[in-house]
Amino acid sequence: MSTTAKEEMRPVGVCDLQMNTENLKSRPTQKLKRCREESRNVSPSSKRQSPTPKERTDCSHPVYKKISLKNGEINRMTHKELIATLGDLKLDNSGFPDVLRKRLKMHYTNQSLSTVGLNTPQKYDYLCVIDFEATCERDNPANYLHEIIEFPIVLVNTTTRTIEDSFMCFCKPMLNPTLSEFCTSLTNITQTQVDYADTFPVVLERVNRWMEEKELGTKYTYAITTDGPWDMNMFMRVQCKLSQVTFPTYAKRWINLSKSFSNFYKTNRLKLEVMLKNLGYQFEGRPHRGFDDATNIARVAMKLMEDGCTLEINDRLT
Repeated sequence: MSTTAKEEMRPVGVCDLQMNTENLKSRPTQKLKRCREESRNVSPSSKRQSPTPKERTDCSHPVYKKISLKNGEINRMTHKELIATLGDLKLDNSGFPDVLRKRLKMHYTNQSLSTVGLNTPQKYDYLCVIDFEATCERDNPANYLHEIIEFPIVLVNTTTRTIEDSFMCFCKPMLNPTLSEFCTSLTNITQTQVDYADTFPVVLERVNRWMEEKELGTKYTYAITTDGPWDMNMFMRVQCKLSQVTFPTYAKRWINLSKSFSNFYKTNRLKLEVMLKNLGYQFEGRPHRGFDDATNIARVAMKLMEDGCTLEINDRLT
């Protein structure tokens, strides 16, 4: 389900699907400030090239001086200069100015760090991008409980930055087995599709088997990835209680891509469609359809990684 729809459902039973998303200002981290301050005090005459463990954490290696100077140069570039420079480097030059500026900075940063062995790989081998669709009404009663009706996963390989596989199942709702006209219109999920679907506990078992077949959690590390807190904090939590199944351990912490995006590109907290627009992308598929939403979230994640963002767990069950 798209960011807009989920945000309005935060209190269980409230579903006004026309509300705008929140605009939260991201703040620079103390670590980044410290790195910048320390990089100014590094002696350019230092001959040492091999990084020490201390250098990996406190940014004291001479290379950070070079990066700081380059960042200052990029900060002074106009939008046209950013586009031209990225084009000359054969890098993607589509997107808003802040995105282009960050992309160019990270290109030079990664290039500089790789020469001294300080570049940081992604923390996880795979991302399991999830975006649920759930039952809803145009005007939900106060005690309305949303049931998951579509469970998609898009599997992203963080090394190749490509979609490697996917999983999708419809789920049969039990409390409200008949979908509202509003829900069908919003999601394009038909009554027939959920009537012939398995119940959530059965689908969850299929999800677990699929993850085992992919050797996720055994041979490969992975992280659940969503575009906000709602999929796990609300939809999964409510559904597990309704179905009387244990909440999956792997879903208690996840990458909130909206947070990652705003922190990396220094933007407000944005909904999926606006994140795509900032990157110069158009939404592919049908909004509010879980699999299409998850695929577009994956596109944002892949571009973040391409631009140099290290994706990390940044949200948890509350």
